[in-house]
Amino acid sequence: MTNGHGDPPGGGHREERRAGHDGPEHERPEHESGLTVLLALAANLGIAIAKIVAAVATGSASMAAEAAHSIADTFNEVLLMVGLRRSGRPADRRHPLGYGKERYIWTLLVAVAIFGMGALFAFYQGFQTLTGHRGGEADPLAGYCVLAVSFVLEGISWRQALRQVRGAARDERLPLAAYIRRTDEPTAISVLLEDSAALIGLLLAFAGLGLHQLTGAAAWDGVGSVLIGVLLTAVALVLGRINLNLLIGNQADPRVVADVRDRLGAAPEVDWVVDIVTMTVGADRVLVCARLDFRDALTAGDVERACVRMARELRAAHEEIDEVFLEPVPRDDPELRERVIARYGRTLRPREPGSG
Repeated sequence: MTNGHGDPPGGGHREERRAGHDGPEHERPEHESGLTVLLALAANLGIAIAKIVAAVATGSASMAAEAAHSIADTFNEVLLMVGLRRSGRPADRRHPLGYGKERYIWTLLVAVAIFGMGALFAFYQGFQTLTGHRGGEADPLAGYCVLAVSFVLEGISWRQALRQVRGAARDERLPLAAYIRRTDEPTAISVLLEDSAALIGLLLAFAGLGLHQLTGAAAWDGVGSVLIGVLLTAVALVLGRINLNLLIGNQADPRVVADVRDRLGAAPEVDWVVDIVTMTVGADRVLVCARLDFRDALTAGDVERACVRMARELRAAHEEIDEVFLEPVPRDDPELRERVIARYGRTLRPREPGSG
């Protein structure tokens, strides 16, 4: 089995490949993700301090829940920054495919923190108020002022995150919702979901505070806090699901997989594409493994040269392809056939020209 470089797996051409990723075009998404996280960190830190003061001044359960939400978000931005830094380390002997997946672990911790630090505290504050275990509230004017300022600051952070995610979706030629489901870069998605939840949570806190003031019933404030908890739980579940799939090992973009299959099948040395396995191993990093039935008339040298050429062509066509492993196999091997059918439900047949 060859890794497509003409070297054994983990061979010396990895440095050359990684250097090809270190240009300005590759660093731009990383730089923009860092900017998005830093902006969110600065906004959330200021907002958290203001909300804590307002929560103490007003005694509002909704405001206390929002303060916990902002504290959790501030902590989360630190986790995201750590994930960005650690996942960008170069591959080494112990981790020959790099550290890209470490980003998903840190982002999964963000989902846990959103629920553990934000949602649970919001539920606690809400139920305390609904069961009459909180004291009377002071003038809510400070709360209104903090909510208004927080909305502006969160809006600035949200706009940056939305701009980055929309730009990435446009580059991938995908609708925004489809990009969020398929992305292998969850950092900006995390900030966007956090900030979206923060803006909705601010509206809920404002409603709870306002209805309490208008009706004199503290239950409204408690309901607002509980709804904030529900909102944060939903965000934590969505974010957790995205990162769980990435940690398990997602297939590459189906369009990339189809193009890889077509390119390999069109190679003059290849008789049949027996199997293709792709896996996302980090942001914009894809591993491609393929089993190919080569023409019987080829020599061992012909097969080696063909593998090197095809791997080079695949990496040139898709910059996210990081490593390529090609294995010569007979297409009529029954065990291989069973494995392919178990994975895909059918054997991989060459696609007709122009077919989808």
